[in-house]
Amino acid sequence: MAQFEIRLPKMGESVTEATITNWLKNVGDTVDLDEPLVEVATDKVDNELPSEAEGALVKQLFGKDDVAQVGDVIAIISTDGDTSVEVASTTTEEVKSTPKIATEIADTVQATIAATNGSSNGINKNGPSGKFYSPLVRSIASKEGISMDALETIKGSGLSGRVTKKDILAFIEGGSISSTPEKEVVATTSAPKTVVSTKTTGSGFLANIKEPVVVPQEGDEIIEMDRMRKLIADHMVMSTHVAPHVTSYVEADVTELVNWRNKVKNDFAKREGEKITFTPIFIEAVVKAIKDFPMINVSVSGNNIVKRRDINIGMATALPSGNLIVPVIKQADRLNLTGLTKSVNELANNARDNKLKPEDIQGGTYTVTNVGTFGNVMGTPIINQPQVAIMALGAIRKVPAVIETPDGDFIGIRHKMFLSHSYDHRVVDGALGGRFVRRVADYLEQFDPNREI
Repeated sequence: MAQFEIRLPKMGESVTEATITNWLKNVGDTVDLDEPLVEVATDKVDNELPSEAEGALVKQLFGKDDVAQVGDVIAIISTDGDTSVEVASTTTEEVKSTPKIATEIADTVQATIAATNGSSNGINKNGPSGKFYSPLVRSIASKEGISMDALETIKGSGLSGRVTKKDILAFIEGGSISSTPEKEVVATTSAPKTVVSTKTTGSGFLANIKEPVVVPQEGDEIIEMDRMRKLIADHMVMSTHVAPHVTSYVEADVTELVNWRNKVKNDFAKREGEKITFTPIFIEAVVKAIKDFPMINVSVSGNNIVKRRDINIGMATALPSGNLIVPVIKQADRLNLTGLTKSVNELANNARDNKLKPEDIQGGTYTVTNVGTFGNVMGTPIINQPQVAIMALGAIRKVPAVIETPDGDFIGIRHKMFLSHSYDHRVVDGALGGRFVRRVADYLEQFDPNREI
């Protein structure tokens, strides 16, 4: 039987794995070339992978919700018309267990070289439950101060549920080190029983910080976070732990800008077939300011500052589900206002229609979030790591203001908005952060009311 291996392709910069969310073809089904075969999810983007061969699907090597690495064989297609199918469950387990067995062997070899006395670390080869722990896992646990009780709580991904090096390192990185098992509180309400756990959220002094135990009351509804919300939560918590946040505020008079947009928006829509919103105008001002202050367009890597060459602007976009995604306008400094408008509209529409590609959310160097869309006057946004700054754009409001003229001051109605600039105080001091947001406001206030587009 001629067979073709379907492998998980590379799906964007720094993407190394994907979750199988749904098989579109069952074992035994006929598959055409380029016909959608499986749905996968990486970070925040869901994609359909097309078949690279024509024939019959004879094996699925990963099940729903399994995580596959880039390059892994996820399916096998028979290309000669032979649709005979082996027992899928047995084959899948055998194929998937092979790398796990190899990992455990490698772990054991490394540990044997590193430490010959596996029991001297205080953790026995077998835990109270009879679970086997390799010498390397026991060595890491001893070094990190992880007790046997805590080790027993780690869900292993190895053969027969064994804890591998990858599992214990993920446990440590997740900040779950504790001398006692996680506490469990069962909701005693009319709703289905739900377990609410407490866990530590860091290392060092952060190890003493624990999430509160939430006891649902009668009539409360328990809603489990979806995959995207969990990713957002983890990313936001990580950002606040990594970067000391400071926020500077500036109020900008955007009357000339508002009047100009009102004047040109109908003609622009007729000519280009789409609307011109305030967002691309704001992004244009941000790009100009980044050129003036390039040290805002950086990232931190250990003790090094990575100064970015390209200006790639992420724009936070709310989804119908209530979640958030940040598509990126690549090399925004090379686009004029019309190009920025088209890019903003295309990315926003693709985000809402779940049509973003993995590369559409990669590589951002600075982010803007338009909180004014929801009627908010200002916000204190959290930095989108590994960037060092983010700007919140408040609602444009008509307010009374003092207007200075050669003939004296008077009170008039002006269009004003607040700009909130959050930045990483490790590398962006108040002077730079404050001058940057002031420069953005200057560009908005000095907008040419006679500008052609």
